[in-house]
Amino acid sequence: MTACFVTGTDTDAGKTVITAGLLLAARRRGLTVAGGKPVASGCERTPLGLRNADALAIQAQCHPALPYDAINPFAFEPAIAPHIAAGEAGLPLTLASLERPMRSLLARNADLTLIEGAGGWRVPINERESLSDLAIALALPVVLVVGVQLGAINHARLTLEAIRGDGLTVAGWVANGIDPDLPRRRQNLDALAGWLGEQGGVPCLGVVPWLPSPSAERVADFLDIDPLL
Repeated sequence: MTACFVTGTDTDAGKTVITAGLLLAARRRGLTVAGGKPVASGCERTPLGLRNADALAIQAQCHPALPYDAINPFAFEPAIAPHIAAGEAGLPLTLASLERPMRSLLARNADLTLIEGAGGWRVPINERESLSDLAIALALPVVLVVGVQLGAINHARLTLEAIRGDGLTVAGWVANGIDPDLPRRRQNLDALAGWLGEQGGVPCLGVVPWLPSPSAERVADFLDIDPLL
């Protein structure tokens, strides 16, 4: 069984589509897969309750199928920072409250389990704890999704330093093209490969180009899950 925590260099780095793509890549090899999104804001009201598009994208790749609440136990309607949304909903988040359902998810013993964070590495869940504390508590290696745009090199280096400073390993990184007009794209990718790969020793799981309509099916074609397995 392999399990990882997926984080990004920032909000909208593309964590969800990469998470879903990695799960699909594993499914294509006949593996069982499970995904988690412990907390999500920006949810829509449905007859079944609050639903988050990112969590639904992850749920669509889970095999065997999983109930929504097992994937996303904490869902909030406003598209704001999770700890603020939780406070407004009168449902404060704690590390323990997130850890319990994610341990249950891991206990399903899928061949590959990915737990996706929210935003970047240091997104808070309350005044004292952050989502990074969940990865630490679960002792999971980390997959770093780098949203390739101006500033990505700095964000990627700082995030790598923070993850390692917290005592966790980085199992792999993905370059995800999110800016179709980024100048000197090749030079930026080469710099990321140098800092994260050659000097950082982190395997690259894939370079995903900018896609006008990214989906798990399209993204999976650019991903290599062998370093995770």
